[in-house]
Amino acid sequence: MPENDTWRKARCRFCGNKLKYTFVDLGMSPLCESYVSPADINKMEPFYPLHVYVCEACFLVQLEEYVKPEDIFTEYAYFSSYSDSWVEHARQYADMMIERFKFDQRSLVVEIASNDGYLLQHFVKRDIPVLGIEPAANVAQAAKEKNIPTLVRFFGEKLAGELAAKNTKADLIVGNNVLAQVPQLNDFIAGMKIVLKPEGIITLEFPHLLRLIRENQFDTIYHEHFSYFSLAAVEKIFKSHALTIFDIEELSTHGGSLRIYACHAENDKIEVTENVRRVRTEEESLGLQSLPYYLSFQERVKETKFKILEFLIEAKRQGKSIVGYGAPGKGNTLLNYCGIRTDFIDYVVDRNPYKQGKFLPGTHIPIHNPDRITETRPDFVVIMPWNFKEEIMKQVSCIRQWGAKFVVFIPSVTVYD
Repeated sequence: MPENDTWRKARCRFCGNKLKYTFVDLGMSPLCESYVSPADINKMEPFYPLHVYVCEACFLVQLEEYVKPEDIFTEYAYFSSYSDSWVEHARQYADMMIERFKFDQRSLVVEIASNDGYLLQHFVKRDIPVLGIEPAANVAQAAKEKNIPTLVRFFGEKLAGELAAKNTKADLIVGNNVLAQVPQLNDFIAGMKIVLKPEGIITLEFPHLLRLIRENQFDTIYHEHFSYFSLAAVEKIFKSHALTIFDIEELSTHGGSLRIYACHAENDKIEVTENVRRVRTEEESLGLQSLPYYLSFQERVKETKFKILEFLIEAKRQGKSIVGYGAPGKGNTLLNYCGIRTDFIDYVVDRNPYKQGKFLPGTHIPIHNPDRITETRPDFVVIMPWNFKEEIMKQVSCIRQWGAKFVVFIPSVTVYD
């Protein structure tokens, strides 16, 4: 049943339909990347609703825009290069794209939300011209130091028009984990249409909503992610801007992602692959085109919260010490939703020096260098970025020397001996 919220005026950011149905309500939460400095530890933190809706018309799952992108991404704490596996993922992608589409020194690769150059550096090494577009000045500076041309701008129709006017058009547009972070979806997709060459290719990677629901990945929901996508929703959005999704890869990254390949609808040289039809059919068979599939998610999330707290309470009653590895956005969503603070988790560690010495937003759990783990020898290490658990278990395998165990909370509480 729709909620009795006639006072609300929120509408779907794609189709404009009024939002009436809750997908999941995670309560009030701070911005997940707003790490707190020691000087600000006693100051007020802004909290915003983490209340996600599903549009009954186009089935786009979305948050309202409580905070402007300028307030989130102008300075950002996430540097992609601190994940070795993600850099390797980018290298493999670059090699594959060069081989498949024969990009060379005459091509131009444009990456939107290019971060610290983690991906474009692999094209540069192959002497292929690139252009990064990254709104976070502090992160863009790291890319410039790698000699990667980078515009410190938000991408949309305005910037695309400026680039096209200078005849700067792309053979390949890349956008990894950026589509979710765009509140003005139609402006963003229209911009890609403008800056793409007639026979150019777009690839976007984003977490697959089907996997989020199926594997209970509620911690991937935060204010920086305005939308959550099924293939069906993305196809509707792209079709409305005369773009065709012609191929798909299902990836293991970020708990299960889609990499979509798109081109101009006017480009009749490219045929739609069986991969697109297969994923489309899977979504339809599971019910992603009907409301009941979405409306059952809230209760599953509540049950997961109960199980997490039961594990922590039992461990603390046994006198066990618990720390966290990683300070990602997903971890902050989980900790704030479950009300987990230093009464359960003593501290977290992170490889990113930008975060070290600060505190997690909302919970104020301190962030240390990973060396802290060997100094304090905790009983449990909770891996917050569970999508990198294999990599992290190798990095901190030393904990087994004193009998400590790794713990992952998503999709369910799992202890690794």
